[in-house]
Amino acid sequence: MPAADAIRQIIAGLDRIPYSLIAFGARLFPAAIFWQSGQSKLDGWRVSDNAVFLFREEYKLPLIDPVLAAHLAALGEHLLPVLLVLGLASRFSALGLLGMTMVIQIFVYPDAWPTHGVWAICLLIVAARGPGKFALDALFPRG
Repeated sequence: MPAADAIRQIIAGLDRIPYSLIAFGARLFPAAIFWQSGQSKLDGWRVSDNAVFLFREEYKLPLIDPVLAAHLAALGEHLLPVLLVLGLASRFSALGLLGMTMVIQIFVYPDAWPTHGVWAICLLIVAARGPGKFALDALFPRG
């Protein structure tokens, strides 16, 4: 049974991967995607006319003014990724980005579900299990 022993050893090795390392990746990579998207909405220190145009003509979100939507998206895509990478208010930051992911999936790019699914799973890991030890949240006692 050498093959079975090898499989058990591989699984045992995978079991030793620290959750904190997995959680850090689950925080870092979606944060980078949202940060880059937020950067694309800016012209200097203000939301670009192009971003507003996209919200008005391409994204067409229901129930929200395109100018307001562009500003809220730019704010969320800058603030929440920073909090997520720092591991500060991690679960809430992950939930905020998960909400943005759901809006993008449902209203903007419904055919991009494989990509959005990867983002959602990373964010759900953090929301459900926390940010791990490599986070400012780890400095605060849970109670």
